[in-house]
Amino acid sequence: ASVVQTRTSRGTVYAFPDTLLGTDSHTTMIDGIGVLGWGVGGIEAEAVLMGQPYYLLVPDVIGVRLSGSLRTGATPTDIVLRVTERLREYGVVGKLVEFFGPGVRLMGAADRALVSNMSPETGATALYFPVDEQTLRYLRQTGRPGEMVELVETYTRAQGLFGGEGPEPEFTDVIDLDLADIEPSIAGPRRPQDRIPLGGAARSFQDLLEKAGEKPKQLRLTLQGRDQVIGHGSVVIAAITSCTNTSNPTVMIGAGLLARNAVQLGLQVPPHVKTSLAPGSRVVTRYLDRAGLTPYLEALDPAITAGRLSYLGLDPAAE
Repeated sequence: ASVVQTRTSRGTVYAFPDTLLGTDSHTTMIDGIGVLGWGVGGIEAEAVLMGQPYYLLVPDVIGVRLSGSLRTGATPTDIVLRVTERLREYGVVGKLVEFFGPGVRLMGAADRALVSNMSPETGATALYFPVDEQTLRYLRQTGRPGEMVELVETYTRAQGLFGGEGPEPEFTDVIDLDLADIEPSIAGPRRPQDRIPLGGAARSFQDLLEKAGEKPKQLRLTLQGRDQVIGHGSVVIAAITSCTNTSNPTVMIGAGLLARNAVQLGLQVPPHVKTSLAPGSRVVTRYLDRAGLTPYLEALDPAITAGRLSYLGLDPAAE
C-alpha cells in the first residue's frame, strides 16, 4: 500500500488517496493504515482490473470515538471483541465506520489492522482508521522510501485528512467507547459478537449447558499410556491460527511469553489436547525466533519429549 498514490497526466503529477477493492474477507485489514478498502465480488473486481469505475451509493459513516487506554492484562483482541459486540448492537451493515478521538493515537498500526480485519464480523463495509503519526511510523518501519512517507504526510495534512487535527469530523452518528472499560474476554459459543468476560466464562458455560438441556458427562480413556478424563467443558483444541491474532506482534509475543513461563514451570499439555500454531507470515516467525520464544511454543504439544526440554536447559524429569 502506498497510502497516497500519484498519476501523471499531460505532464502534471496528481496525488490522491490510495484505495483497495479485494476479493478476500481480510481485505479490510488495509483500513488500519488509512487506506479505504473492502471486499467485493469477483465480477466487480475483474471490472476494476479492466479499468472500469466502481460505483456505490454514498453510505452512512458512523464515528467511533475512542478514549482512555487499555488496562493491564487486556489485549488488542479484547478491543476487537468489544468493538464487534458494540457495532453489532448498533447495526452497521452497509455502513462505513471510522475511529477517532484520543484513544486512537495510542493504538499502533498492527493493533488498528487487527480491529479493521474484523469488519466482516461486525457487518460494516469497512472499519477505518485515519492517517496519522502511527501510519507514518509504520511506513518507516516497513522500509518505505523517505520521499513516499513525506508525500503521505504532506498530502494528507494539506487535504485535511490527517487524523487528530482540526475540528472533530462530522458523522451520521457517533458511538463512544472507553478503552479503559475493556476487559479480557472470549467470544462464543457460536458468534463473534457473543462476548463473554473471562471471569464469567465458567458460569456462562454452565448456563449454556443447562439451556441446551445437557447434563455434564465424562469419558475415561487412555492416550499415550496415560489415563485421561474428558467431558463437557474440557479443552480439546488449543489453536493460535486466526489471522486476526497471528498477524499482531503484541498478541503473538504474549503467547510466546506465556508458553515460556508454562514450560519453565514444568507445565505440560494433556495428550487429549490438540495444539496448533500458524504464524501469520514469515515476519511473525522471524520475530518469535529472534525473541527466543519459538522453542517454548514448539515444546507445548501432547507429544512433548525429553529432548525438547533438554534443549531448553530444563530437567525432563522435573514435575
